[in-house]
Formats: sequence, C-alpha cells, structure tokens
Amino acid sequence: MRSPYDNLGVKPTASADEIRKAFRKLAKQWHPDMKPGDKQAEARFREINAAYDLLSDPAKRARFDRGEIDAEGREHAYSGGGPFRGGAGQRPEAGGFHFDFGNGGAGVEDIFSDLFGHHFAHRGPGAFHMRGEDRRHSLTVEFLDAAKGAIRRVDLPGGRSLDVTIPAGLKDGQTLRLKGQGDSGRGGAGAEPGDLLLEVRVAPHRLFRRVGDDIHLDISVTLAEAVEGGRITVPTVAGQVSLAVPRGSNTGTVLRLKGQGIKGGDQYVTLKVTLPERVDDELAGFIHDWSARHPYDPRAGR
Repeated sequence: MRSPYDNLGVKPTASADEIRKAFRKLAKQWHPDMKPGDKQAEARFREINAAYDLLSDPAKRARFDRGEIDAEGREHAYSGGGPFRGGAGQRPEAGGFHFDFGNGGAGVEDIFSDLFGHHFAHRGPGAFHMRGEDRRHSLTVEFLDAAKGAIRRVDLPGGRSLDVTIPAGLKDGQTLRLKGQGDSGRGGAGAEPGDLLLEVRVAPHRLFRRVGDDIHLDISVTLAEAVEGGRITVPTVAGQVSLAVPRGSNTGTVLRLKGQGIKGGDQYVTLKVTLPERVDDELAGFIHDWSARHPYDPRAGR
C-alpha cells in the first residue's frame, strides 16, 4: 500500500499548508464528478481522499509517522494481542461515495467549495453534490406584452417548452431567471439544478416609443382639428382613449395623458398637422387669399 505522502505527492516533512495545496490540486483533477464513469478516477480519488483524511489530522499524522497506524488509519497488530481498530476514512457505499472525515476533516467542505465554487455543496454526512450549470436563452417579446405583462410559451433547446410569465413593465435587455430550469445537478437526487436565464429583447412597436416608464406617440391631426380644436381618439398601451386637441395647436405640440404609460407612467402625444393627400383649388385659393391678408414668417429668428 502506498504511503499517504506518496498519494498526495508530498514529502514526510511537508507542512499542513503544503498538504492542503496538494490535496486541492489533485482533488480538482480526479474528482469523479469531473470524470463521470471513469473508474480509474474514482479509485484515485479514494486514495487522495484517504491520504488527506489522515495527514490533515495532526494526531493521526503523528501516529502514522510513529508507525502506530497504517495508511488506512488502522491499528498495527501488537504482539500482546491489542485490539484491532478500523480508522476513519473513505469507504464505498452503494450508489456512490461516502466520506467520513472525522475530526481531521475540518475545512474539507471549504476546500471543495473553493475548488468548484457555489456549484458545489455538502449536503449532510458524506454526500457531495454539484449544482447544475445555468443556461442562457434569448427571448423576444412583443412591445405590448412587455408593457402589460403576459404568459408566453418558450421553446428551448432539446425539445423542452415552458410557459413563462412576462412581468408588466419588462424592459429591453433585462434577464429573467427561471430557478431550477437549467442543467441537472450532479451527485444524486439531492443535487440542486441550475437556473435558466432568459435574455429578453423587446420588439419595437410601430407607434409607441418607451422612455423610462413613459410612452411617446406621434399622431396626425387635420388642418381643421389643429385650427379649431376638438377631440380625437388615440391609442395607448391599455386601449383607445379620447384626447382634447386645443384650438390653434401646431405640429410639435405635446399633450400628456396622465397615467397612460407603463406602471403608472404617462403617455406623451406629439401632434403632426397633416394636409390632405390632394390639395384642391378651393383650399389652395383660400390659403392664398388668407395668407395675402395675414402674412407671417414661421422661420423668423432662426
């Protein structure tokens, strides 16, 4: 049987820190979760783990160095027929590994957390689980769905589909985290699955523009509506509403619809005075006569 020093690749004079560093390096290389189904890796990891179990405990290490216990922590037989005592260490269990570190195992969980990050967890005596990887997926949602909220079916790689709740007010570029919908965890039924991260793109709308939680909209009005004023119907994210156009409005006039934006924001309507597609002689003659009597320069001062 190889010496625990040989299994970790350190000298018998190695410090506790050197032993810890050697174990970290080898454990990361040979951990069975890193080499699924590799029997050689499983066997090598058992050796590494047993060696660290013994050498990380100062009392056990001292007894080994004095020849009182062997590399597995078992008492050497004495001529006086002293008791044989099995030492703490790794032992195979049905369905996987069971690691009993005893008092010398202090800090082992920290080592694995350092090696594998938050994906690695110790769940009870001897049970080591690795959290599944998070997965990313892009999702395009319609403008009004993002504004008002909706439930949408999302098709994922591998043939899976999920009904995803789109929260009201979702912004372009936000990420939705669906807990437990990523890759499966490793190490048995208790391993936590990863999450699914949906990176959302909000499709542009042909009429609406979003600025913060406000909605901006350009809308055309007739010459008569601009000059005389009146009421017009305009769209909002919640539906059609009536809007009063003040007498003498002009292109660029901005009117506010309070509370008609997203999550309590407002909607701002910018008017565009629009002539008919065909200007007939009657309208042209009227404008000519009126302009001759009421000259003005809209570009004055520019």
